[in-house]
Amino acid sequence: MTNKTFILQSSPHFKDKDSVPKIMYAVIFSLMPAAFASIYFFRLKAVVMLFSCVVVSLATEAIFLWLRKKPFHSLLDGSSVITGLILAMTLPPSLSLELAVIGAAAAIAIGKQVFGGLGHNIFNPALVGRAFLQTSFPVAMTTWIPPVTAKINTATYATPLANLKFEEAVAQGTLTPLKDLFWGNIGGCLGEASAITLLIGALYLLFRRVIDWRIPVGIMVSLSAFTGVFWLISPEKYASPLFHILSGGLMIGAFFMATDMVTSPISPLGSWIYALGIGLIVGLIRLFGGFPEGVMYSILFMNAFVPLLNRYARPQILGERSKR
Repeated sequence: MTNKTFILQSSPHFKDKDSVPKIMYAVIFSLMPAAFASIYFFRLKAVVMLFSCVVVSLATEAIFLWLRKKPFHSLLDGSSVITGLILAMTLPPSLSLELAVIGAAAAIAIGKQVFGGLGHNIFNPALVGRAFLQTSFPVAMTTWIPPVTAKINTATYATPLANLKFEEAVAQGTLTPLKDLFWGNIGGCLGEASAITLLIGALYLLFRRVIDWRIPVGIMVSLSAFTGVFWLISPEKYASPLFHILSGGLMIGAFFMATDMVTSPISPLGSWIYALGIGLIVGLIRLFGGFPEGVMYSILFMNAFVPLLNRYARPQILGERSKR
């Protein structure tokens, strides 16, 4: 018998060049075009909002790590920066700095740390922070101002989706043109200012294979199919599917929030079910709900089903006995 040496080690047994920090900083880099667009359209308000949310997210993370006696090196992995950055981009530029700080603290504390930190949270932390603000301060969260470049002298400003809630908007032709939705110069949250900048960042993530392409594609297909039926039946009353895709938080939600690795399914089938569910719920809320937007609620709702999808929508393991 020959002597052989066997090395025993725990999983994972496959090594990859990507790591958590590399993936996180890739997402941060992909958000830069949209962040710079928001600064261009909303100037100092956007700068203060973005900076404050990121700093407060890092500070809150540090406090919880200290309380839990955990090492502080996780502050450098970029996850807290992403949470603060995405949260800021889902907030209206008119929101006060105090409320933005509260939202960032809630996003990290309630959406992430109470579950045990990165990798353990059930819901997208940035959306948890936004949902907290939406529930606690609904008036402040639905008060809008026009971009600086719009040159409209008014204290409040209807977003494209808010304007859509008026049934006569489609018939009278007062909907925001698709060209403006694509290039920018519209009212809304910071991350809704320009669809093209979000698309540029999304293409970078898809090229790097950081996100699962099935999720944004599934969301857009589901939303387009649902809203397209009503548009075809009554085009004088309902907006086109392309309008729904380019307006509101659909683009940033589909590419940057629903694709969060921690809170999205791990199997292809689970990703399709998850994505189709998000698109359907967005369509239901926008067409028949009381809110003009539905991306936040739809993603959080489907986040709750991810553990179930991971359990029952996974591929059959080689050698596993069939459940039939």
